[in-house]
Amino acid sequence: MIPTRRYQAFLFDMDGTILTSIASAERCWTRWAIAHGLDVATFLPTIHGVRSVETIRRLNLPGVDPVAEAAAITAAEMEDVADISPIAGAAAFLAQLPSERWTIVTSAPRALAECRLRAAGLSVPTGMIAAEDVTTGKPAPDCFMLGAKRLGVAPADCLVFEDAAAGFAAATAAGSDVLAITATHGAASTVAAEYTSVVDYRGLGVDIAPDGLRLVTHG
Repeated sequence: MIPTRRYQAFLFDMDGTILTSIASAERCWTRWAIAHGLDVATFLPTIHGVRSVETIRRLNLPGVDPVAEAAAITAAEMEDVADISPIAGAAAFLAQLPSERWTIVTSAPRALAECRLRAAGLSVPTGMIAAEDVTTGKPAPDCFMLGAKRLGVAPADCLVFEDAAAGFAAATAAGSDVLAITATHGAASTVAAEYTSVVDYRGLGVDIAPDGLRLVTHG
């Protein structure tokens, strides 16, 4: 079952939600983790859905500058985009939406977000929220609250499309409804089971009316 109410706007996480960049991200972060003596298998699941600087900062590694290290990782990720692609059906679904009724809310820095969107053949929406736009990233609600504000709507009138635990928590704290996209991580490997979910955007459409957007299924 998908949400049946009408919303004033849709807010989309980027990585893992409208495009798949997990291979690129994990390659870059794996190299970084090995260089810093971390257990890769334990560390990699912690990188998804949060800002790079916060991922590094919470490790409290001696002699490590989180800002400088995050910038270096971003630069590496921007060079590694060959296998980035849209989540199935995402391009067609986004193309249906009025430009003033949706945006992206991502934990990625703006330059990386724009690079990945281009690599996936997706457009950069008006009002996109990136890592630099908030002081505290997901799971804090600030990013989704700002995304709603930029579209001129209340967070409670937004449906958030997400794939990662930090994003689910941020959207819920903002007062928004959530639709989990499970194509990247799978329902079993996330807390998506707590939320309404779909694998991807195939068969998903939108009914557009003056009083808002409503998800519909077809096919």
